[in-house]
Amino acid sequence: MRNTVKRNKRRPQKKINHQMRGKLVGLFAVVLLALVALLGRITYINATSGKKYKKQVFTQAQQKYESSTLPAKRGDIYDRNGNILATSQKVYSVILDCKTVNSDEDYIEPTVRALKEVLGLDEDKVRSVLSAEATRNSQYQILKKQLSMDEKKAFEEYASPGEDSELTAAQKAERKNVKGVWFEEDYLRNYPFNDLACDTIGFTLSRDTADVGLESYYNSTLMGTDGRQYGYINDNADVEQTIIDPKDGQSIVTTLDVGAQQIVEKYVNGFKESMGAKNIGVIVMKPSTGEIIAMDGGDRYDLNDPRNLSGLYSEEQISAMSDKDTVKALNEMWSNFCVTETFEPGSVVKPIVMGGALEKGKISESDTFVCDGGQLFGANGDTYIKCAVWPDAHGTEALRNVIANSCNDAMMQIAAKMGTEQFLKAQSLFNFGSRTGIDLPNEGSGVIHTEETMGETELACSAFGQGFTCTMIQEINAMCSVINGGSYYQPHLVSEIRDSSGSTVKKFDPILMKQTVSSEISADIRSYMQASVQEGTSATSKVQGYSSGGKTGTAEKLPRGNGKYLVSFITFAPVDDPQVLMYVVVDEPKAEEQADSKYPQYIAQGILSELLPYLNVAPDESEDGSVPETELWEGFKGHLVDVSGSSVDDQGNLVDGSGNRVDLEGNRIDENGYLLNENGEHKLDENGQYIMSEHIITQSSSTGSSLKEAISDTNVPAPPEEDESDTVENNDMESEGITNEEAGLD
Repeated sequence: MRNTVKRNKRRPQKKINHQMRGKLVGLFAVVLLALVALLGRITYINATSGKKYKKQVFTQAQQKYESSTLPAKRGDIYDRNGNILATSQKVYSVILDCKTVNSDEDYIEPTVRALKEVLGLDEDKVRSVLSAEATRNSQYQILKKQLSMDEKKAFEEYASPGEDSELTAAQKAERKNVKGVWFEEDYLRNYPFNDLACDTIGFTLSRDTADVGLESYYNSTLMGTDGRQYGYINDNADVEQTIIDPKDGQSIVTTLDVGAQQIVEKYVNGFKESMGAKNIGVIVMKPSTGEIIAMDGGDRYDLNDPRNLSGLYSEEQISAMSDKDTVKALNEMWSNFCVTETFEPGSVVKPIVMGGALEKGKISESDTFVCDGGQLFGANGDTYIKCAVWPDAHGTEALRNVIANSCNDAMMQIAAKMGTEQFLKAQSLFNFGSRTGIDLPNEGSGVIHTEETMGETELACSAFGQGFTCTMIQEINAMCSVINGGSYYQPHLVSEIRDSSGSTVKKFDPILMKQTVSSEISADIRSYMQASVQEGTSATSKVQGYSSGGKTGTAEKLPRGNGKYLVSFITFAPVDDPQVLMYVVVDEPKAEEQADSKYPQYIAQGILSELLPYLNVAPDESEDGSVPETELWEGFKGHLVDVSGSSVDDQGNLVDGSGNRVDLEGNRIDENGYLLNENGEHKLDENGQYIMSEHIITQSSSTGSSLKEAISDTNVPAPPEEDESDTVENNDMESEGITNEEAGLD
């Protein structure tokens, strides 16, 4: 057998000739040159514009992770019983991403329609924002602020209907094209009781800015710290999101009592409606601790609308105001008369002066004084300071009678026994001339004489509360120490601070600052002030079933002889164990004769008649537990009703069944007392002038006899001038007022 051998034939190989080799080398050179050129170009771009393009890439990567603020919730304000006086409600701002909406024509009409129909936004405004050159590519345009949670949910439900929706397929498709709308969280401050205790609570000008009341004083405690949400590119060029959570503000619990505050404002409103005054201030304090239970310090305004002046001025008056006038009017409305304003207090200081004289041993409880109608002063005896009963006289008086009769003559003699040095030391002991340190901004300090400025006349008149100035909080706090056994506490309005979870982080115990008088002297002064209620100038204030002490005050304002008076009354109950101390000031009552201390007694009597039972103070003068009804000032009858009544609105104005303000005869009037017709238009006289109602001011009538307390005496010297710079100095919470921007002005 023959082996067959197969031989593979090799194909002939093509050889790269010289020509082809040349072409390949040329091609390689071209590619190499291109790569070198590209590398060079990249290097050039990176060197010249690298940062620009890097920024563009970074921005595009972060479109969905732009930095945004996560707002902190401002802390709440509570009364002593847990009632919310101020809180913050979550609201939303409507944000429009114009770039996204404009990225597709199908998005524009559905989005505009949704914003109009659901949120009530102006269609033309939305279209303008979408089309304007300056905003059409913007991803952040605020369309509306302070949207409620319900409004937000309504929009979200509109844009994302559920599967069970009865909408047609076309309608669902259209709503899916609602794009570029999102909501940014914020908080809106809310005051559930509107104008209640407005001067004390204060309000926020913005979420974290406040210049008034507790909101201002405790602003740093209440405001919290905002968080942030933002994105960034890490080392691996990945976009990462970072969230810093907000820290909510702490809450404060005040010593205020909503029920007590309502009672106070009820009777202040009633007096304003019946008679009126330039201003009325009331402070109610717990004398054993220095806690403020209620405070009503001036003009009322709605804390939810604090820039609204319509409660004090007519539309015509507001329209005529310049920006400067408006800011001035707002500052005056927001001012707290109880802590800021200074005035000559009058005879309410007499128990304090007497307590100081007893404590320093310059007089004794067994001393008597002879009132012959007044005292002569001056080298030539040419200055005569009269007692209130001049040309009559009180005759011989024990200390009890001096207070009960409010005798200026005897008080001048007591001051003379003390002498200038000891008198001024006593004033300083009771903190006159110095701020009390109450936790409210803008506290005034008043001004007292020095040894250089106090002559014998100034010394004499200071003994009955003229010739120096003080604030309401100074007077009531000094009196607090006189009747509570001698303990001078720092007045305060906040009892504790709580964190956002409700846990107490700080308690404020009463701060005992000093001892002013002995407990024995304190008991004596209480009995003297009780005599004033039982048989003296304070008899009008008597509340049935309760023992009480009181002292009236009538101070003639400058210039002397102008018929302008500030009348006041300070009272406490019960006598042996005071649970309540109250100070009422009526500045220039709208009456022909202003110098009548019964006016503040009317208010005090009305308040105490309800306040003592409300605070569960036992009637210590009731043997069988029954208490006769206290007959109040007849000016309250017919138009002072329970807080829940319908004849007086929540601002204390007398209204008809339709809520229109009326006078005592049922005639419709505006907020300033001018008559209106049935259409709400002003009635005009023959000269075209507004007609003032003649039935706003009610003539006062006495509920009992009261003793004369004040006369016009031009020889009473003026107080020393206050240094306005001292109002700011050493007062960390002092505010210089508001700016036009804060007032909502251009």
